[in-house]
Amino acid sequence: MYQLAIKKYLEDHGFEAFSPKAVLFDMDGVLYDSMPNHAIAWQESMAQFGIHMTADDAYATEGARGVDTIRQMVKRQQGRIIDEAEAQRMYDVKTQIFHSLPEAPLMPGIMDLMLQIQEDGLHVGIVTGSGQRPLIRRILQDFGQYVDEAHITTAYDVEHGKPNPDPYLVGLRKAGNLEPNQAIVVENAPLGIRAGHAAHIFTVAVNTGPLLDEALLVAGANLLFPTMQEFSDHWRDFRFLPLLD
Repeated sequence: MYQLAIKKYLEDHGFEAFSPKAVLFDMDGVLYDSMPNHAIAWQESMAQFGIHMTADDAYATEGARGVDTIRQMVKRQQGRIIDEAEAQRMYDVKTQIFHSLPEAPLMPGIMDLMLQIQEDGLHVGIVTGSGQRPLIRRILQDFGQYVDEAHITTAYDVEHGKPNPDPYLVGLRKAGNLEPNQAIVVENAPLGIRAGHAAHIFTVAVNTGPLLDEALLVAGANLLFPTMQEFSDHWRDFRFLPLLD
């Protein structure tokens, strides 16, 4: 299965070899089991502004810049075009509610996976649609032995967030000006998967949320695992396949 997925990736993008040197992780729903809290915060905050947002909406838009999500929801539901400053004020309410909720736990299996990646000599990068300093500080606290701030890409590093390729292209640059076939993206949501695919990076989906597998595969995932622990358990089966000519 893994070899076929890599072969198809190479054929689709015209690369001669798959030689990963870095793994670029999304944050929410990948590093942390945080999406249930985000869904609550999105629904409660947007209701204050007359915007109806469901838990599925929160998962489906996960990975995008928060201000972009808000501007789209306002336009769709209220027919208004708001500027980024107004969207930021609304997003600040969402952020306040999110940080009032219990701290999200680490995603089961993520620390095992990080250790294997480090042992195999690959770099770790993080590419998130968030720019909240408390979340960045927590990443550095929890994963500081694997990643430093110079290798974290946030909403403030890009003008166009996921599903555009820009965040992962910046992630490649921060990882050492790598080519797309020298990295692996790990994502849990359609917009992030579309971003990884658009950047021509081999993209692994881990379905840690309520969406159907098909939604992640249609978005462009090259491989799909049901849990982060499952991906960790199979990392070396996948990583050490013979490179394809």
